[in-house]
Amino acid sequence: MAFRPFRRSRSRPSTAGAGAEPSVIVVPTAEPEPENPIPQGVRTAAGWAWRLLLFAALVWGFGWLMAEFSEVSVPLGIAFLLTALLSPLAHRLKQWNWPPLLAAAACLLLMALLIVGIGWGIGVNAARQAPELADQAVAGFNQFMQWVANGPLAIDQAQLDRWMQSLTAWVSASQAVLAGYVAKIGASVGHFFAGVAIALIATFFFLAEGQHLWQSAQRMLPERYQQPTNKAVERGWASLVSYMRAQVIVSAVDAAGVAAIAFFLGLPMALALFALTFIVCFIPVVGAVIAGTVATSLALITHGWVAALIMVGGTIAVMWLESHLLQPLLLGKAAQVHPLAVLLGIAVGAQVGGIVGAVIAIPVLAFGLAFIRSLRGVPVAGAEDKGKP
Repeated sequence: MAFRPFRRSRSRPSTAGAGAEPSVIVVPTAEPEPENPIPQGVRTAAGWAWRLLLFAALVWGFGWLMAEFSEVSVPLGIAFLLTALLSPLAHRLKQWNWPPLLAAAACLLLMALLIVGIGWGIGVNAARQAPELADQAVAGFNQFMQWVANGPLAIDQAQLDRWMQSLTAWVSASQAVLAGYVAKIGASVGHFFAGVAIALIATFFFLAEGQHLWQSAQRMLPERYQQPTNKAVERGWASLVSYMRAQVIVSAVDAAGVAAIAFFLGLPMALALFALTFIVCFIPVVGAVIAGTVATSLALITHGWVAALIMVGGTIAVMWLESHLLQPLLLGKAAQVHPLAVLLGIAVGAQVGGIVGAVIAIPVLAFGLAFIRSLRGVPVAGAEDKGKP
């Protein structure tokens, strides 16, 4: 037998303790967790409550921040809306090999020519009808004064003279206060024109180089978030473009309705009413009040209180159709927002930011919902590129 220095020994079962009794191993069991005294429904409601409070605080903080920098935020918001309105035309011009700067300038020039043309048409129409309108205004005022003197109020001329003297004395004593109001109005006018300049310049650069500006901002994000964020922004922008297109249709329908009623009553300056209503109807709620007040006053001055009542009823019917049917359905469909969300969004925007908040509330909501749906992978109808800036 050969010698092996390392020899594997066979394992043999140990006989030690063969006669000993088997030991029992006791595994300790976990103590049962104490029952939560707060019901599951209350915990779920509390979770939803703090999330809703956080969202409300975010909305309020955003509104406060925009209000603090309103001289910049408002013109930029208007510039985004104008860019969404004009971007399909700019995109088409770029597809025709127009230089980006020339395409943006052409869009702004076309918008300016359209506004100037409408203003010139209104001015010519008003100048032609001004003498007749002045005569009708004087006759209407005299008729109103006769009704005041001979009607149920029975106010004589002496009392009217005393009221006029009191008004004149109040104006003379309040010259400093009125001068302060005039100075504030002058400052507001200056801020308005400065804001218009900022909005036009921003719109020009957004139309010309909006895609490059977005790509530069996108590089600040982590690389893994760039592609989904870019896709979400494109879908949000497409929703915003659709919203602006639908808003133009809604405003045109409102203006056509008011102008048709004015033409039926034989009121002068029906074209001017059409243009005014079309412009102010971009402002929710307040625009309808302005258009209705102007149309009713014109009917009262030129054709009396019967025509004014008819104008009031027709304007209310048109605005009811706009606010309860056209705006929720058309704007909601274009932005894929429920009609109830449109109405609530306008109310919340007006509460947070006044008139400007009411104007930009639904565009912001449309963009935000499309953005979130894209990040969640929810398909968005009409999400294809619709004229990126």
